[in-house]
Amino acid sequence: MENVLKALGNALLSLFHPKILGLTLLPVLLAFFLWGGLTWWFWQDWVTGVNHLLAQTPVDEYLLRHEIHGLAASVTTVLLILLLFPVILVTALLVTSVLAMPVMVKHVGTRDFPRLEQKRGGTVLGSLCNALVATVIFILLWMVTLPLWLFGLPAVALPVLLSAYLSQRLFRYDALAEHASPEEFKRILERAGARLYVLGAVLAFIQFVPLLNLFSPVYIGLAYIHFCLGELQRIRSEQA
Repeated sequence: MENVLKALGNALLSLFHPKILGLTLLPVLLAFFLWGGLTWWFWQDWVTGVNHLLAQTPVDEYLLRHEIHGLAASVTTVLLILLLFPVILVTALLVTSVLAMPVMVKHVGTRDFPRLEQKRGGTVLGSLCNALVATVIFILLWMVTLPLWLFGLPAVALPVLLSAYLSQRLFRYDALAEHASPEEFKRILERAGARLYVLGAVLAFIQFVPLLNLFSPVYIGLAYIHFCLGELQRIRSEQA
């Protein structure tokens, strides 16, 4: 846990460097502009589609039986918002992964890990494949668990767990691609896999706090860079 807290603190220090501050709002703004525009143009089509799907489920029958069919519009709006949120989140994180992570890795590596040898075990293709797999699995899990979001504890726990999965799966590869060999990458996953999830769970709460979530994609990337490069440095020190 100490290494997780250290990574969070170091990431905060890196976040306020002028070079990194310039990247901070880029992922979120691009994601909001993209999905805001799509929502403006296709909202009615999406509402129609969701209503059609609801008509095929017991939800519609329940509303009719209890003479509260007027709630259907509210249910549709809630479902669309629940669907849009992960899409915006994933888009912002993907933008961070593609556009910001190379800059951040170079920045953190130069300033905080200048003596860490770059073995370049990752590739651009590997990064893209990793991002694709992480995104597909995250969206599938989100869709499968969506009905549980309307009930008590799952509504609180599931967003955190799913966000933790996405963050650690998406950023661990990019954080290590320049510095770690494939063997070192596997070893880090074996010995620090649980802590990668813990770090993701802690960071998940930031994504649900208004205003703070504007900075969260870049901050999450920085936290994983500090944690993963720190773990890599410790592994190499133990082998020396």
